[in-house]
Amino acid sequence: MSFVHLHTHSHYSLLDGMSKVKELVARAKEFGMPALALTDHGNLYGAIEFYNECKKAGIKPIIGVEAYIAERAYTDKEPGIDNRRYHLTLLARNNAGYKNLMKLVSKSNLEGYYYKPRIDLDLIREHSDGLICLSGCPGSRFIQYLKAGNKEEAVKLLKTYITMFNKEHVFVEIMIHEEVDWYIPLIPSIVAIAIEVDLPLVATWDSHYLNSDDKEAHNTLLAIN
Repeated sequence: MSFVHLHTHSHYSLLDGMSKVKELVARAKEFGMPALALTDHGNLYGAIEFYNECKKAGIKPIIGVEAYIAERAYTDKEPGIDNRRYHLTLLARNNAGYKNLMKLVSKSNLEGYYYKPRIDLDLIREHSDGLICLSGCPGSRFIQYLKAGNKEEAVKLLKTYITMFNKEHVFVEIMIHEEVDWYIPLIPSIVAIAIEVDLPLVATWDSHYLNSDDKEAHNTLLAIN
């Protein structure tokens, strides 16, 4: 049984990811992975390098972004309110999706930048063609709703994604990161809601570095950030 990483950060996730693209692809090749996604934070800086390295290695490249979703409209920039943001994993399933990712990333930097390059659901709705949506990591709005005990809003959000992307392109993302101690108890609720809304689960691992002994260096990188 093969596993494909669909939530992966390279060193282009500035001051957050540590994996260099060439080494990342080489490790995927070493593990016999047929495909690999790159989902850097709010940017596509590594997309071309990643695509070329995957092609050379005989691996299917999947271009994506872990987008920053604004608390309100992506153009709102009020101190104390709009510095809050959420994560959402978006993958291009075809060339139209790749073009839409470029549009979203461009707008997030040119119009939505406030601490981070941000977009919102209305903007994504305008550019949703060709995209796959994964519900996100512990920093996503979906998981934050569950953390707050607000199942109703979590379900409503998934249904919003279904209307935006079409049902066959929405997946409930699930991962096991034991260092996020409050996330593990939420897993049964994540599974139950996925069943309730009739969406498939997709297992990911929010990868930021290649080797387990890179953890200390990564923690230092985060401290600098």
